[in-house]
Amino acid sequence: MAKPAVRLGVVQIGLLAALAALVLRAAQVQLVEGRRHAAEAAAQRTERVVLEARRGMLSDRHGTALALTQETYHVGIAPNELRDPRGDAPLLARRLRLAPRELDRALRRRYAWFAGPYTSLDVQPLRAVRGVHLEAVLRRFYPSAEFARAVIGRVGDDGLGASGLERLLDSLLSGTPGAAVVLKDRAGREYESPARVIAEPTPGHDVVLTLDAELQEIAQRALDDALDRMDAEGGDVVMLDPVTGEVLAVASRHRDGTARPSAFTETFEPGSLAKIFAAAALLEHGRVRAAERVSGEGGSYRMPGRPTPLTDEHPLPSLTLADAIRVSSNIALAKFAARLKPDEQYETLRAFGVGAPTGIEFPAEAQGKLRLPSEWTGPSSTSLAIGYELSVTPLQLAAAYGAIANDGVLLQPTLIREVRDPSGAVRYRHRPEPVRRAVTPQVAARLRDLLRGVVEAGGTGERAALANFQLAAKTGTARRVVDGRYAPGQYTASFAALFPADDPQLVVVMKIDNPQKGSYFAAQTAAPVTRSMLEQALAARTVALDRARLSNVAPTAERAPLEEPDGVVPYVVSVPYAPDSTRAQPARAVPDVTGRGLREAARTLHRRGFRVVVKGWGVVHHSWPAAGASAAAGSTVTLFAEPRP
Repeated sequence: MAKPAVRLGVVQIGLLAALAALVLRAAQVQLVEGRRHAAEAAAQRTERVVLEARRGMLSDRHGTALALTQETYHVGIAPNELRDPRGDAPLLARRLRLAPRELDRALRRRYAWFAGPYTSLDVQPLRAVRGVHLEAVLRRFYPSAEFARAVIGRVGDDGLGASGLERLLDSLLSGTPGAAVVLKDRAGREYESPARVIAEPTPGHDVVLTLDAELQEIAQRALDDALDRMDAEGGDVVMLDPVTGEVLAVASRHRDGTARPSAFTETFEPGSLAKIFAAAALLEHGRVRAAERVSGEGGSYRMPGRPTPLTDEHPLPSLTLADAIRVSSNIALAKFAARLKPDEQYETLRAFGVGAPTGIEFPAEAQGKLRLPSEWTGPSSTSLAIGYELSVTPLQLAAAYGAIANDGVLLQPTLIREVRDPSGAVRYRHRPEPVRRAVTPQVAARLRDLLRGVVEAGGTGERAALANFQLAAKTGTARRVVDGRYAPGQYTASFAALFPADDPQLVVVMKIDNPQKGSYFAAQTAAPVTRSMLEQALAARTVALDRARLSNVAPTAERAPLEEPDGVVPYVVSVPYAPDSTRAQPARAVPDVTGRGLREAARTLHRRGFRVVVKGWGVVHHSWPAAGASAAAGSTVTLFAEPRP
């Protein structure tokens, strides 16, 4: 049996070993694993929460809110914490918009949660009620749900931009989230103590759009009314400031109810709207003179290489380029365009932006179609001159016509006017961005004169004429392409207008897809609707029009009575087509009436057996046919007048 001293030594050694093990374990826990255990303890007592950043506001050019973020609340009620459940019930039911029985059933649960969302006004009286827990959430709000919906877009359930400008500008609008720490009890429930903020959230930037809320409303209402009245499949309206490239209104509607931005993403063959680009190429390359005429061929003409003949809805015996644009003659434009080389025609179309995206700030944009000249067939030059074998979006057309209004300079269209940081400081302001010069200023001025004739008496766009201002415009009616083929009996009616003609401030492009009721021609569909939109815009107070500039534009004057010596002779020409078999009238020289008053000049021409058409006011500058030229008796002489010096 071991001695007591030995046993005591063994016990001491055991105790020392146990103490050493305890010290080592304590060192391991404190020194080696201390941080991990501290983190676990903190996780049990605290929770890190994300503080949502307020998303930036989208507004129109005048500051009208189009998309903004509001603070709303979810409401939670712990019934066992209510001091006076019966006394609090009426207030709770009223503020939460619940029936008393519905609230009573909810309060039988351990914890009642109401998603709402409820506004600050709704929950303000509930803040003093013990047992009511408010959870603040930020909610994206659109004051007018259908206002430019396809353009503005929407945010997704995750709070990020899902479509439209909300998606494109998401990094600007979303801001930077913050963080905070909240305390929890042993059961993991949050204390009602204030959270400790680690990082404050940074609100997103506000973006001012170029859209004009009133013009947008006018465009949407006019488009809705037109499509309902004409039983059309859909349509688009684009309004653009030609001097800055700012898009003022974009409206799109479709029979199937989808809100898709077809003004940017869907193309169509523009038909006669493209004739002005053929005229631009002819004038830019000097291939036509103002007084030069081609035969109207009686309204039907078979071009070499084309399987079907070209036809005109408003045939004339002979036409100048101005006449061809005014009455939208396929035959005359085809004959004139035959003088262009393929490269010249192609380069002019490209210069106006056909076949290339405009570069507007939008998530998706169609570039349209324009084939290289090496891919053209025999009839391609003719087809392109009258608006076929190419496709464009309504936005591309608006930008191209904007170049005509802007003295030949094509601008990149934009939807963004300003970007402001959370403090309100302007970080970006739009400036006009020229893309290229499409035509010279002189050619652009001549193109505007050609378009002005379309809206005058006898032009295809005369139903768009305004009472007090001149308009420059073009109608277009084209066969509709569906699934890659021309759909029988389906047409696209379109209209492009520059307002006012002398100093354009507004480009309007309207497209109507497959109108079923009434006429399908643009002259009877899109043109009068455009006039109505412009009349409403003039009547509106806040529309983005420079009234001072408008007041300096000469209004459309009423024709002076015959008694006034400088009045315009009210002579209406109606010349039926005379076939070649008709007996020829004797030719005679056109008298020189240059510098004479219009009344005197008209009388002189009448005495020589000619009919008269007058363009302009004042005294005669020149005539067509020119003075001294031979013309048949009964033929028409056009007098071009200018104000007296």
